[in-house]
Amino acid sequence: MRADVPEATTDPGPSERTTDEGAALPTGSSGGLLVWVRRVVVVVVVALATVQVVREWSEVSATLADLQVVPVLLSFLAVSVGVLLGPLVWREALAAVGSQVRIPDAAKIYLVGQLGKYVPGSVVAFLLQMELAKSAGITRMNGFIASLVTAGVAVVTSLLAATTAVPALIRNEPSLLWLFLLLPVGLAMLHPTPLTFVVQKLLVLLRQRPLEQRLTGRALARATGSSLLIYVAYGLHLFVLVSSLGSEWPMGAGLGLVLCIGTMGMAMTAGLVAFVLPSGIGARELVVVGALAAVLPYGQALALAIVSRVMFTVVELVFAGVATLVARLSADVRTPAA
Repeated sequence: MRADVPEATTDPGPSERTTDEGAALPTGSSGGLLVWVRRVVVVVVVALATVQVVREWSEVSATLADLQVVPVLLSFLAVSVGVLLGPLVWREALAAVGSQVRIPDAAKIYLVGQLGKYVPGSVVAFLLQMELAKSAGITRMNGFIASLVTAGVAVVTSLLAATTAVPALIRNEPSLLWLFLLLPVGLAMLHPTPLTFVVQKLLVLLRQRPLEQRLTGRALARATGSSLLIYVAYGLHLFVLVSSLGSEWPMGAGLGLVLCIGTMGMAMTAGLVAFVLPSGIGARELVVVGALAAVLPYGQALALAIVSRVMFTVVELVFAGVATLVARLSADVRTPAA
């Protein structure tokens, strides 16, 4: 189902530009100042992280040397499963809006668009996904809504997963517990009625046509379930890394896995909230180190946080390239030769 969105009829002011579907995007001096603020923040975060690594280098380097090939590969596999579930969440969010897309196209739109998060400011990822959605025959606004709903579902499900890491966070990073204030509101927003209301208000602000129907509850439920599985996979990735060091889990392996799932849930929440940082760099590592410090020496926890970051970056870059290739080959197969 496709609904064409009319062109904007008003002329943008000198400090705005509009997409071809009328959504105004700010530019100008205020936008330039924000870009520089983000750059300064990134530099400060990277500098602080570098200082920590240098201070703990003896233990960090020893931990990296102790990692075995097989556990690292299994950890890579778990990250890969989680990353590949992402397009399915986005596809269900799009279905909730009333649009359909093939899985190869959804993978390309989501995975390639997600590379925008490596640029400070999460709006870049949204813009990329909007443009990629348009190339797949979906209106930019439907693509934008799907990305927005996907981000909201990710926050709620990551916080749900993060509840299992609350004891470790209370001990080591209590300052992060305020994020759980978002959970009751987020859970309520997973219901189609309030979520549709919020989306409709957003469309009014963007001077777009309202949705023709309420968001689909079944599609939202499938998106939520798939998103929860993502954090299970991410938690398994961290559990394998920690277990590979030969350390005993004080609470037992089962609760250790639960702790890792919660840790990755909270880490992803922190990364989403810290949108001024590219891919939440620094914020995610802070959570991982803080939670793992309950079972590991600080230097080891820091080393595993670094390894986790590298794994995610590699997997996301590789799968974005693969998704683009598969979508292109799939389009060639569907297009008859002249």
